[in-house]
Amino acid sequence: MDANALGYKEEEEEAKRYEPLDGLKVRLIKPEERSLWDKLIKEHHYLGLKGIVGETLRYVAELDGRWVALVGWGAAAFKSRHRDQWIGWDESLRWGRLKLIANNVRYLILPGVNIPNLASKVLGMNTRRLSEDWLKVYCHPVLAAETFVDQSRYHGTCYRAAGWKELGETLGYGRNGGKYYLHGKPKTIFVKSLQKDALRLLSDPMPHPELLSREPAMNISACNLEGLFDYLNDVTDPRKKRGIRHNMLSVLAISVCGVLSGARSFLAISDWAESCSQKIMERLNCRWKDGRYIPPSEPTIRRMLKSIDADEVDRAVYAWLRSHSSDSEVIAIDGKTLRGADRVHLVSAILHQEGIVIAQEAVKEKSNEIPALRSMLKDKDIEGCIITADAMHTQKETARFIVQDKKADYVFTVKDNQKNLLDDIKALDLESIPPCI
Repeated sequence: MDANALGYKEEEEEAKRYEPLDGLKVRLIKPEERSLWDKLIKEHHYLGLKGIVGETLRYVAELDGRWVALVGWGAAAFKSRHRDQWIGWDESLRWGRLKLIANNVRYLILPGVNIPNLASKVLGMNTRRLSEDWLKVYCHPVLAAETFVDQSRYHGTCYRAAGWKELGETLGYGRNGGKYYLHGKPKTIFVKSLQKDALRLLSDPMPHPELLSREPAMNISACNLEGLFDYLNDVTDPRKKRGIRHNMLSVLAISVCGVLSGARSFLAISDWAESCSQKIMERLNCRWKDGRYIPPSEPTIRRMLKSIDADEVDRAVYAWLRSHSSDSEVIAIDGKTLRGADRVHLVSAILHQEGIVIAQEAVKEKSNEIPALRSMLKDKDIEGCIITADAMHTQKETARFIVQDKKADYVFTVKDNQKNLLDDIKALDLESIPPCI
C-alpha cells in the first residue's frame, strides 16, 4: 500500500471514530450564561472555582443543543521548568511573551455524559479556534496551550489523543496566600503548539509585529447600543429645552463610542461620527434632516461634554461596560500631577483592559490620594474586581474598604512605608523556594 492510500485510510478511520459527534459545536459562552457555567464548574469539577487568573475565555461544547462539556482558559503559569525548556526562552523573553500562552485551567465533561472520544474531540475543536478568539477579545493571539494534570486522578488520555505533548512532572509545590508550600502531589504538564512556528516566535529575540497587542476599533454593529442608551438615560441633561437640535443620548453615545474607537479630542470624536455610515448613525439616534442622518458638530459635542455631570457619565459608562464583561475587571489607581501654573493633582481609576478612566478626582496634594481612592470607588459597582495601586495605598483601611465594603480584591505594592510588613515578606525568603513548578 502506498503512502497516499495509507493517509486516506487513516483519515477515513478518523472520520468514523468521530461520526457520532457530527452535531458537536464548541463556542464561547454568552454573557448571560456566565453564572450557569461558573455554577456547574463549582459543583462538578474537583477543584471547584474561585476565579480564573488573568485573561480568560470560557467555552461550552454542545451536542445537538445539549451542553456536554465546559472548558476554561486563563493565564499561563508564571514559571514552569519543563515548558520553559521546551520553548527555549530566557527570563526576559518570558516576561514579554507569557501572555501568548493560554492555560487550560478547567475542563469538565458534564455529569451523565458518556460519549466515546468526546473529550479529545472537544479539545481539538477548542484549540483550533482558541488563538483567533483570543485575538478578537484581547487583541493578541496565543501561540501555545498548556495544562497540568493530577495523575492521582487522571492520566491525561484525552490530551494525548488530541495531540498534546507530555513534558514531565512539576516539583509538587503549590502557592496559597502568597506563600509556597510542598503539597507532595506533582502534576504532569502537557503542551500544544497552536501554529507550526509557535516555538520560534516565542523564543525569537525580535518580536513579530503580528504578536503585538493592537488597539481594537469599536464594533458598533456588534455592540448593544440599546443597553448603552438605557444606562445613559440616567444622566441629567443640563440644557434648556428651547433650541435643542441633537438628542443628549445621541451626543453622549457618539462620544462614548468615539473614545472607545480611539478618539482623544472633541474634533476626533466629531471626525469619527462623520465617518459613520447612515445605518450606524441611525443606530446612534442621530438627527434626521433633509432625508439623511446628521451627526452633531464638534462645537455641539464640546459644549455637551463640558456642561454634563462627568460623574454621572462615568457611572453610566462603567455600568454599561461591566454589563458586557464576562470576566472580573482589573482597575488601576493612578495619581498624576498636571503641568501648568496651578499644578493640579488628579487621582484616576482606570480599567486595565480597555484603558478607560471610570472615575477621577482632583486632590490638593499627593498625600490626599489615600482617601480619594475610597471616595472615588464608593459609588462604583466593583464586586469581584481586582484593584491595583502603588505603595501609598498599602493601608489597612483601604484594604478593608476594598474587601469588606466593596467585595473586591486588591494587589498592592509593599515598600518602606509599611516596614513591618516589608520585613515579614523578606523573612519568608521567597527566593530560596523553588520558583518553577
